Amino acid sequence: MQKLKAVIESNAFTTAIMVLIVINAITLALETSPSVMAAAGPALLAFDKAVLAVFVLEIAAKMAVYRAGFFRSGWNVFDLVIVGIALMPASGPLAVLRALRVLRVLRLVSLLPQMRRVVEALLYSLPGMASIAMLMGVVFFVGSVIATKLFGAAHPVYFGTLGDSLFTLFAVMTLEGWADIAREVQATHPQAYLFFVPFIVISVFAVLNLFIAVLTNSMQEMQKEELVAEEKMLTSSQQTVIAEIISLRKEIETLRAALERR
Repeated sequence: MQKLKAVIESNAFTTAIMVLIVINAITLALETSPSVMAAAGPALLAFDKAVLAVFVLEIAAKMAVYRAGFFRSGWNVFDLVIVGIALMPASGPLAVLRALRVLRVLRLVSLLPQMRRVVEALLYSLPGMASIAMLMGVVFFVGSVIATKLFGAAHPVYFGTLGDSLFTLFAVMTLEGWADIAREVQATHPQAYLFFVPFIVISVFAVLNLFIAVLTNSMQEMQKEELVAEEKMLTSSQQTVIAEIISLRKEIETLRAALERR
């Protein structure tokens, strides 16, 4: 088992799995082309099955090495779920699962430390983001009610109902074509800019930037925690070395005293 553990934890093995994932992503993209499938469809499908077999063997090897410890790692469970989805039968009512094979590309997230840190920071920041999402929900609700009452009669397509207003304000928040909507509304309500400009400033430049601030802060806190953990490990190692040196000195002194008595 130690040899198998050394293999699956080696950089070469990780690199090989990453290369397979990237190549598999390319072949899955090629499968979307009818002309490519007509020319090399069987070969692509055979390669896809071969890659899946390699992934299954990898997961089996990790489970054999780590045993119950395999499930203590969220990334191992993530890989198991991704590979498990690919193993499910993709025929009949489950034919939609064939399209989910592309989820295997997400395994790059679990293999690359940089991507893992980003995902971990995102999960770490969820409590703070939930508060910001609630704030944004309040802003959208208030803005939608106001817009429906002010512009609903003249522009029912955009603001006829509360749902229409919510959808339109979401489009405005993305800044995609918001100027066209605002100009159309201003044709009947010249003071409409007094609504759109503050809404954009609050929803885009204030609330959305809070998401970025929370995520950045979470990444910084995680880095600090990692540094503190590394310092503790280093301190623990230093203390162990010092204790061993002291123990050796005591043994040397004991031997010296014994030799002097002789």
